[in-house]
Amino acid sequence: MRTWPWMVAGALALTATTALATGMPAGDWWSFGRDEAGARYSELEEITPANVSKLIPVWTFELKPADSTSTRLLVSNTTPLVVNGMLLLATPHGRIVALDGASGALRWSMALPDGDMIAGRSMDYWPGDAKSPARLFFGTRSGRLLALDIATGRPAEGFTPIDLRTPEIMNGTRDGENPGNYAYEINSAPVLAGDVLVTASRLQESPARGPAGDIRGWDARTGKLLWTFHSVPRPGEPFHESWGGDGWERRTGVNAWSALSVDEARGIVYVPFGAPAYDRVGIDRPGANLFSSALVAIDARTGRYLWHFQAVHHDIWDLDMPVQPTLMDVKRGGKTIPAIAAMNKSGYLFVLDRVTGRPVFPVTERPVPPSSIAGEQAWPTQPIPSAPPPVTRQAMTAADIATVTPELEQYCRARVAREGATFAVPFEPLRADHPVIRFPGSGGGPNWGGGAYDRKRGLFIINTSELPSIEQLGRDEKGNWYNVAPKPSWFGMEGLKLPCQQPPWGNLTAIDVASGRIAWQTPLGITDGLPEDRRKTGRPNVGSPLATATGLLFIGASDDARFRAFDSGTGRELWAFRLGASAHAAPVSYRGRDGRQYVAIVSAGGSYLGSPNTASRLVVFALPRPGEKGVAAAASASQPEVRERPLPVPGPAAASANPAEFAPGPMKAFADSHCTSCHVPAQVTSQRKTRADWAATVEKMVGFGARVPDDQFDPLVDYLAANYPAAP
Repeated sequence: MRTWPWMVAGALALTATTALATGMPAGDWWSFGRDEAGARYSELEEITPANVSKLIPVWTFELKPADSTSTRLLVSNTTPLVVNGMLLLATPHGRIVALDGASGALRWSMALPDGDMIAGRSMDYWPGDAKSPARLFFGTRSGRLLALDIATGRPAEGFTPIDLRTPEIMNGTRDGENPGNYAYEINSAPVLAGDVLVTASRLQESPARGPAGDIRGWDARTGKLLWTFHSVPRPGEPFHESWGGDGWERRTGVNAWSALSVDEARGIVYVPFGAPAYDRVGIDRPGANLFSSALVAIDARTGRYLWHFQAVHHDIWDLDMPVQPTLMDVKRGGKTIPAIAAMNKSGYLFVLDRVTGRPVFPVTERPVPPSSIAGEQAWPTQPIPSAPPPVTRQAMTAADIATVTPELEQYCRARVAREGATFAVPFEPLRADHPVIRFPGSGGGPNWGGGAYDRKRGLFIINTSELPSIEQLGRDEKGNWYNVAPKPSWFGMEGLKLPCQQPPWGNLTAIDVASGRIAWQTPLGITDGLPEDRRKTGRPNVGSPLATATGLLFIGASDDARFRAFDSGTGRELWAFRLGASAHAAPVSYRGRDGRQYVAIVSAGGSYLGSPNTASRLVVFALPRPGEKGVAAAASASQPEVRERPLPVPGPAAASANPAEFAPGPMKAFADSHCTSCHVPAQVTSQRKTRADWAATVEKMVGFGARVPDDQFDPLVDYLAANYPAAP
């Protein structure tokens, strides 16, 4: 383990699942990545590079129900599914709807009881068998896993709803020193390996002790638990020794909050794990900390460990593996290698043999800097692939500060001088004596959207942000670690809006997986507020690309509210449409029952980029028929951005409140119970924002799983803005 971050199981008894490979029709889209291989590749050929510029929006669906009395538009990053021309969509208002894929006509609607909401960014479809009709699987914010009959929208007969928050998983966090509302839910879709339903989880980021990130397999027919794979090995299990002392015990984090993938023919589930909590310091967890920040292959029938590849040892940078692994066949040296592409936020693509876990391109353990934090045992080396090269920059210096405008350059240089910040080299640990500017930051690089694999051209194509973080370690009075550097933690003017390094600020990159070379790279997105000759900067982005057999690449993702099409062979932009809100989601392409090819994407703002939720709708595009003009609402905003308004004056104690506690006031109890389901209070109370920015932050947290009812939204925003206002 000290020599290589991977290990191959001695004998791989790879058993096929009882169900055959899905045999999905070319016009369907059954899961987050279209199929469980995560390729996001459509075989439809009606829309081509020659005619894509003619695309128009042909119908839309508002995510907010017509009978809703709410004044808010909720954010959403969801991916619709399509089965035999029927589009299945989860809305942020706790409903799943089935729509005719050609017209948008409602077929059925199912509302969750008790104000529950659908969790995650997608659902998963199971075609069923002779005894069990086809089903739709999804998770809820209350931690349940449910199944619906695809034909009716009613609960699936014979399947017992699953409470995922079992005592073993929750690690005692319902009682004792931890509040009972600590987060545990499915953040992405479950996946299916034949008739085995596999679930992962979203967990808190701090404190360090809490729910487990274990992976579990369930019977897709009955809901019976089949197996559990411990993400942190227990005593007596292989790799338990990678956790020093009691660092393993009740450890939270080490969860797969992004999407899993499946090799259905071989019966293997691939799990991309994230970092342990707390993810910026590891004093209490010496060792490599398996299976954190590792790709792990698991036997889908038994939950048995097969192999792993750890992309970051002893992760103290939050360099999770957020990208859904993508299965592909790589032709190299006269052989076809069954491969899998894995990435973490650092922007390195690791191409691995998906049967053995061995790297296709050599990987070298390179020395990295030690930590300056007392007691921190940073791992001395990190794995770096010989190819492909990283798709994001790995560091910046003062010479890289943006000169896009004089004001931006002045702001960025002044901030470095004022805070005494230094520029980190790759894998340099954070410090406690001053802030460091590291690249890429905690948002990537790549993020949960993942990539697309153009099978015809052998190209893996992925969107990335270029976002540095400025961070400094500190502790609250309870001993919890958090970032104490002055906000915003994104190194930029107005945080994400104008990053402090020279553009591009977001890219789209195509990698030839056979050669390991970058085939092309182009900026993704424009900055509307800049002069026209300086707008092509690329933008921070999160969401997925979609590749087609005709050589097109569709993507929203960028925070400039555009939906675009590119030539996948050259990276040339061919078409762009301005939406009512940014589309931080995955587009899908499908065939309607009328035989027409459609492309659909959710436009609802949000994500960790905090894009304004000025619209909340599904937009569906197609090539126009004679006389068809398109739907004007697709590009309109449903509501204006949040504006400032007078705030109540905080009490005299609020300004000097202990950062480890929320300020006194009528909303303190609500903040205690809702804002700390993922973070310690100091991570909130150390921030200073305008009311509009606090509103965007709360809405962003709602998108991540926080439950803030309509009648509590404005009072909570007012409370935060009054007690933690932006500097005058």
